[in-house]
Amino acid sequence: MGRLTSLLALAGMLAAPAVTLAQNQAPMAKPQMGFAFEHTFIAIDGTALPLAAYAGKTLLIVNTASFCGYTNQYTGLQALHETYGAKGLVVIGVPSNDFGAQEPKANSEIAAFCQGAFNITFALTEKQSVKGADAHPFYRFARQALGEAATPRWNFHKYLVGRDGRLIGGFSAQVEPDAPAFIAAIERALAAGS
Repeated sequence: MGRLTSLLALAGMLAAPAVTLAQNQAPMAKPQMGFAFEHTFIAIDGTALPLAAYAGKTLLIVNTASFCGYTNQYTGLQALHETYGAKGLVVIGVPSNDFGAQEPKANSEIAAFCQGAFNITFALTEKQSVKGADAHPFYRFARQALGEAATPRWNFHKYLVGRDGRLIGGFSAQVEPDAPAFIAAIERALAAGS
C-alpha cells in the first residue's frame, strides 16, 4: 500500500506542473491589422492620411507625376475610383519627382493640376520619394514584402493591397488602369473577404 501511495503522489506531482504551465501560458496574441495599414501618409492638404482608416477596404496606391507620358492614366484611375469606390476600392495617388523630375511643382500646384485637368476626386498624398533609402516607409515595406522586381521603375507604378492590409502585387506603369487583367485583379481583391 505504501508503494501505491508513493506512486500516486509521484503521479500527482508530475501532473501538477502541466496544469501550472497551462495556467501560466501567455494568451494568444491578437491578430495584427495588416502590414499596409501600419503606414501613414500626409494628404496633399497637409492632414494625416493613415492607411488604417481604410482597414477592410482594397487599396490601390499609385505613384504619380504631372508631366509624364503616363499622366493620362489619371483618367483611368479616376474611373476606377468612380466605378469601384462604392464596392470598397480606395485609390490613393502618391505624387513623386523620383523619375525624370516629372513632378517638380509644389503640393498645392499638383492638387490644382489634378483637379483641373483630370477632375480627380480620389485621395492624393503630399509629394513623396518612392525609391531608395529616402522612400516613404510604405514603399520600403512594399519592396521588402514583394521584392526588388516589384518596386516602382517609373511613374504610375501600382500597388494593390487586400482588405486585410497585405500586398497583393505590384503592377508596372505599362499596365493601364483599364487593362482587363488588372481589372480582374481588382475585382478578385474586392470579392475577397467582402
